[in-house]
Amino acid sequence: MKNAELLLFFLVAVFNSVSSQQNGIPDYIKVEVTNQVMAAYSDLAVVIDLEQIRQKYPGFDPGNCIVLSGEQEIPAQVNDIENDGLQDELVFTTGFKAGETRRFLLAAKTVERISPCPVKRTQAEISHKTGGHWEGRKYVGGEFVNVNALRVPDAHTDHSFYIRYEGPGWESDKVGYRFYLDWRNAIDIFGKLTDTLVLQHVGLDGFDSYHEAAAWGMDIFKVGKTLGLGSVALWKNDSVHMVSNTDSVTCRIALNGPMESMIETRYYGWKVQDTRNDLISRLSIYAGSRVTEHHLILKGDGGILCTGLIRDPKAEIILSPKGKDGWAYMATWGCQSLNNDSLGIAILYNTANLERITEDPVNHIVVLKPENHMLHYNLLAAWEKEPGGLKTKTGFIAYLNSLVDLLNQPLIIRF
Repeated sequence: MKNAELLLFFLVAVFNSVSSQQNGIPDYIKVEVTNQVMAAYSDLAVVIDLEQIRQKYPGFDPGNCIVLSGEQEIPAQVNDIENDGLQDELVFTTGFKAGETRRFLLAAKTVERISPCPVKRTQAEISHKTGGHWEGRKYVGGEFVNVNALRVPDAHTDHSFYIRYEGPGWESDKVGYRFYLDWRNAIDIFGKLTDTLVLQHVGLDGFDSYHEAAAWGMDIFKVGKTLGLGSVALWKNDSVHMVSNTDSVTCRIALNGPMESMIETRYYGWKVQDTRNDLISRLSIYAGSRVTEHHLILKGDGGILCTGLIRDPKAEIILSPKGKDGWAYMATWGCQSLNNDSLGIAILYNTANLERITEDPVNHIVVLKPENHMLHYNLLAAWEKEPGGLKTKTGFIAYLNSLVDLLNQPLIIRF
């Protein structure tokens, strides 16, 4: 499971029924949420673990539930992350004042109270060509079709012209991301000039027109042979080893909803020197957030993982103040966008997993040790041209500090 914008992870403690019940199921459940941080936030994701509700009310139906703040309905999303038919989470986003406690109701739908379709503020997609044919490592002809899942063809590599914009993409109303679903396996950034969703319009010409400025924005980041923005790798013999050599790779759109979207990728037989592992990667984003959560499961011979940021001579590295436990960041800020303007990028990590911070000729590197085969870190990009974009280094640092505050003092949820 996960944290929410910054991604806070909420577990249900106690549920109080506040109306009549039928068969032990309340008509509505009272929810109290407290922002512990003495700062205001306009969009925070509240994530409720539905298993906790089912334990108290086995007949509770999250698919027949709406979220109310007073008389106002708040758009919500129910997630089946494991794709096993069992709903895992209820997610909604809302604002909080500094130190504020807000009260909500999880209410059953009625004939008089049926939810309108919420505005879609996130999406995830993967699109590949069909109707053509392979000529060696290139796919010739055909048209792009969006799919829910894909086993990467053995012939596929970089610039095969098979997958639209070369991999899956995900976005919020703030920013878009993609990663290269090939030997590079690196994360890239789509800077947006609008708060509407745009990925469905990107790369339809078959290759890379997104490197040129358009009404929606553009690819604003140069990845090359680096970790790009927060790509995962194995740290072995004091060097970075990307997820390049595998037996097979599958990728699916785990969530594609109005409040949250997620991409799950499974790498089988990831080989690095004398080690061999399977890796599960889940990249998710919430409405109103720049932050992507990256949840990883590493099984096999094991090892230490790492992530990081490209070393750009036009950008300055920024590190969290030392001496504090909990969540911290490594970031860069400067004129490092492909549009020759200011771009901030960052990794948010838990110091409990930190082995060291280091660098090589092309990367700033965070070395992180999984716990019980699992690792979680966050990544983000903030472009000055996005609506409400951060335009100064000072503003970017203040934003990073606010995110770390939320991670270290997550929302408190009571029922």
